[in-house]
Amino acid sequence: MNPVLTFDVDGTGHCLHTDAIPLQTLGTLEVQRATSIEFNPAAQQWEVKDAEGVILHSNPSRSCCLAWELDRFNL
Repeated sequence: MNPVLTFDVDGTGHCLHTDAIPLQTLGTLEVQRATSIEFNPAAQQWEVKDAEGVILHSNPSRSCCLAWELDRFNL
C-alpha cells in the first residue's frame, strides 16, 4: 500500500492512518474514523459501516473488509 495524504485548501489533511507517514510531526492531530469494522454474529460476517451505521461492505473475512476499506478510501 502506498499511503496517500491530501489537504483541503484550509489545510485540513485527510488519509487512512498508517505508520508509514509520521503524522505527529505535522502538529496536533484530530482523528475521525471514516468507518468502523464490526463482526455481525447473526450474519456471521464482518461489516464495514459509515459514521451513520450504514453497511458499506460485508465479508466473512475481516482482512477482506480492511482491504476494501483501503481500496475505497485511499484515494
